[in-house]
Amino acid sequence: MKKFALSFLLLWSCTPGPGPSVPVTPVYDYIIRNGTIYDGSGSEGYVADVAISGDRVTEIGLNLPGRGKKEVDASGMAVTPGYINMLSWATESLIIDGRSQSDIRQGVTLEVFGEGGSGGPLSEAMKAEYDTPPEWTTLGEYLEFLERKGVSPNVASFIGATTLRIHQVGFEDRAPTDKEMENMRVLVQEGMEEGAMGIGSSLIYAPAFYSSTEELIELCKVASDYGGMYISHMRSESNRLLQALDELIQIAEEANIPAEVYHLKAGGKKNHYKMDLAIAKMDSARAAGLYITADMYNYTAGATGLDASMPPWVQEGGYDKWAERLQDPEIRTRVKAEMQEDTDDWENLGLLAGYDNVLFSGFRNTDLRQYIGKTLSEVAEMRGISPEETAMDLVVEDGSRVDVVYFLMSEENVKKQIRVPYVSFDSDAGSIAPEGDFLKYNPHPRAYGNFARLLGKYVRDEKVIPLHEAIYRLSGLPATNLKIRHRGFLREGYYADVVVFDPATIQDHATFEKPHQYSTGVYHVFVNGEQVLKDGEHTGATPGRVVRGPGWTGWKN
Repeated sequence: MKKFALSFLLLWSCTPGPGPSVPVTPVYDYIIRNGTIYDGSGSEGYVADVAISGDRVTEIGLNLPGRGKKEVDASGMAVTPGYINMLSWATESLIIDGRSQSDIRQGVTLEVFGEGGSGGPLSEAMKAEYDTPPEWTTLGEYLEFLERKGVSPNVASFIGATTLRIHQVGFEDRAPTDKEMENMRVLVQEGMEEGAMGIGSSLIYAPAFYSSTEELIELCKVASDYGGMYISHMRSESNRLLQALDELIQIAEEANIPAEVYHLKAGGKKNHYKMDLAIAKMDSARAAGLYITADMYNYTAGATGLDASMPPWVQEGGYDKWAERLQDPEIRTRVKAEMQEDTDDWENLGLLAGYDNVLFSGFRNTDLRQYIGKTLSEVAEMRGISPEETAMDLVVEDGSRVDVVYFLMSEENVKKQIRVPYVSFDSDAGSIAPEGDFLKYNPHPRAYGNFARLLGKYVRDEKVIPLHEAIYRLSGLPATNLKIRHRGFLREGYYADVVVFDPATIQDHATFEKPHQYSTGVYHVFVNGEQVLKDGEHTGATPGRVVRGPGWTGWKN
C-alpha cells in the first residue's frame, strides 16, 4: 500500500502544471483608430484610439489591443464628444423626420428645447389647437414620445414659461391670480421631476411679454430647488439690452439659480457698442458669485416672425384676436404709427433692421410663397402700399406670424462673443433636410450650418479661438451648465456620443439665398454607441434618448 502511494505521488509530481495564461483579445463593437482626441475639457488634442461597446466608451488609449467588430480609421481627423445644441427648434421637425439630418451632419447629438414654448405641459384647450391631437400631455411624455417614435439625436428640454402662462392665464395681458400662480409652481415641480432642465423664457413675444419679473422669479425658485437653471430670450436685445440683462441677473440672484442668455446679441447698428458693456456686466455678476452664461449662433442675422415688428398690445388674445384687430382701420393706423416709432417699450425689430433688411423666408399660404427671398421693402413696392401696411396684410393673409429674417448684428460682435469663455452655441432652428415639406420655405442658414461654421470659418480660417476651446464650448461647457450625467466629454464610462470630422475641410454651405445645403467635413457620428453617420451619409439609425435634468425622480430609483 505504501509502495502504491509513493508511486502515485511520484506520478502526480511529474504531471505538467498549467502553462502561462494566454491573454484574451478584447473585442469591442467599434474602435476608432488613430484620431486626434479632443475630449471636451478644453485640453489640447492627443492621438489615441477610442473603443465603444454597447452605449458606452469603454477604452481610450494609444494602439489599443484587441479589435472592433467594426473599425474606423480616423487618421488626420478630430475625434470629439457630440455637440449640444443649446437652443433647438427641432420640436416639430423631429416628428416629421426623426433623422435630424441638418444637425447630425454637423455633429449635433443633443437637441435642447424650451425657448419659452415647450412640448408640455398641455391643457385640453392647448391640445385642441394642434392640427393632429397630440399623444402626450406633460413635457416628459412629449420627450418620451419622440424617443419611442425614433429620433437620431438625444433630446432634452426646459419648461417653457410661455407654455405655463398659456396653460393657466391664456393670452391675456394680466398677472396670474394666486391660484393660477400656485398651479404654475406645481407644473414646474412636475416638469422638473420628469427631468426638465429648468425654466426657459422668450420675453419679447406675447403673451410672455406680459409676465412680470416677480412671476419669473417664483417659477425659477421651484426649478432651483431641483438643481435646474433659468435660460432666457431676454426682454430686449437692442435698445434696452443692458436693462434686460439686469433683469436676468436679478432673477438669478433672487431665485438662487444659474442663468443663461439665449442667443447673445446687440441688435441694431446704434446698439452694437453695447456688447462690450453686456459682457462686462456678465463678468461682474460672475465675479460676484452668480453663475451667468450665454449661448449664440454664428451669424449677423436672426430669424423670427413679423410679430417682432408690431406692438405686443395688438397681439393680446392670440393670433385670431391679433388678425382681427389688424383689419380694423383705426387700429391699423395706430399700429402703423407705433411700428415707425423708435421705442424702448417693446422690441421693434423691423425698425431696428430697416425694411430693406427684413427678408421673407416662409409662408403657410401657397399664394404668398412668391415673396420668399424678397425683402419687406420690395414686397411693399410690389403691392403699392407702405411696408407697415404690407406686414399687417401678410399676417392676416397667411394665417400666421409670417417667417422673416432680420439683419441686425455686426460681424465684429459675433467674433467678440465667440471669444467669451462661457458662451456655448445654438442653432435656434429646426433640424431639417433638403426634401419634402422642408423645401416649402427658406430657413435661416443656421439650420444647416451653425456648428460647422464655427469650426470652419471662425476656428480654422479666422482663428478666433483654437479648436480645443471650440470643442469644449460645444460639448463640455453646455453639459456642465445643464448638469447632464455622463455626457459632454469623451471619457471611459461615458455615453458614446462621438463625432469624427476633418478640421481641414469642415465647412458650412448654406446661404440666405440657397439655405438648403448640408455642411460637409463630418464623416462619422455615434449616438449612444450606434453609428448614425458613416462616411458622411446618414445610416437611418434612430438611437436617440431622453436626456434628463438633475431633478428627475428616476435618479433615486
